[in-house]
Amino acid sequence: MAKTKGNVLRELLLPVFLPSLTFSIGENLLIPLIPAGAERLGANLSTASLIAGTILFGTLVADVPAAKVIRVIGERLGMIYSAISAAFGLVITVFATNLWVMSFGVLLVGMGASVFALARHTYIAADVPYEFRARALSTLGGVFRAGSLLGPLLGAGLLTFRDFHLIYWAALILCLGAGALVWFTKKDVKADAANLTKLTTWHITKREWNKLSTIGVAATFLSIARTARMIGLPIWALFIGLDAASTALLVGLAATLDVMLFYTSGQVMDRWGRRAAAVPTMALLGITMFLVPLSHDFNTLLLVGLAMSLANGLGSGLIMTLGADLAPADARGEFLAAFRLMIDGSTAITAPILSLAAVTIGLGFGFGFFGVLSLSGAWIMWKHIPKFITAPKK
Repeated sequence: MAKTKGNVLRELLLPVFLPSLTFSIGENLLIPLIPAGAERLGANLSTASLIAGTILFGTLVADVPAAKVIRVIGERLGMIYSAISAAFGLVITVFATNLWVMSFGVLLVGMGASVFALARHTYIAADVPYEFRARALSTLGGVFRAGSLLGPLLGAGLLTFRDFHLIYWAALILCLGAGALVWFTKKDVKADAANLTKLTTWHITKREWNKLSTIGVAATFLSIARTARMIGLPIWALFIGLDAASTALLVGLAATLDVMLFYTSGQVMDRWGRRAAAVPTMALLGITMFLVPLSHDFNTLLLVGLAMSLANGLGSGLIMTLGADLAPADARGEFLAAFRLMIDGSTAITAPILSLAAVTIGLGFGFGFFGVLSLSGAWIMWKHIPKFITAPKK
């Protein structure tokens, strides 16, 4: 019997969506509290920021080895073991008595998150038919966004009990819960051709370089623009003199619109092609980047923030969909490891770029730079998506 959209999404509920939501809530519960936890162990502001970045460093370190792990044990066990690894990192963080031990614990959480993310990405790339793939991955993108909203809210609620370690224990339980949900899914029947490959990530990177150097680079531009939006709006709000409460309200309203639009992107990509979502998303993000320096109070910045969320929401799941479409059938994990390394690396350099712009050419010009990157990415997507990504013939 042919698969339908409803069947596909229901089949992904237990093995992918629920574990991903649980893991995402746990991760986003932890991340905002890492600097405060480091400060309690004696870190100053710069050291606390460095330790907070360790979780991203762990993700980068594990991106390439994650492909080999998944090739050996499969996507299902990859998600289970990575959830356990992240939980073990949280145990270390709970009992850390110095900053070195805490950093190691946070590093393990980041590494576990990397393997978990790659495993669910390759699972959908392998298991979901092309005609439903974008909707499946945009739904997964919506799950991430929901986790990024619910995690901090749960953290704020737990802090009312005035026991800081409750945050760590709650994140630990959520990580283990994600692994437990995957455990109750059906076991992998057999490894497919992609998991049997003997090719290395480096070999696949060289072989598939035409894809990575075009659409892959455009996807990194999108990742940079998205990160600049997340960290840049609060910084600009501070620059124009908004208080913390107003800034939190502004970011929250913008994030809510973003979450509401996640499924629209998948429908657009599955019905009218990947370019129909990719180009408008990147072009609109580029235009709104130029508008940020023109905002001067809460109302004008809120309008810009909502426009950014509209642009970003229309591209929910876009990067994952492009990666899944581009990944060769004989080495999905290796290709996606290289692809995700590019994306995670671009995310990591965004904050330093914005900081450097602020102290040199000015914060407003920094947003202009991100706007140029976004528009360049839109042009690359327009030019190269028809070349590399087309719907399979029926």
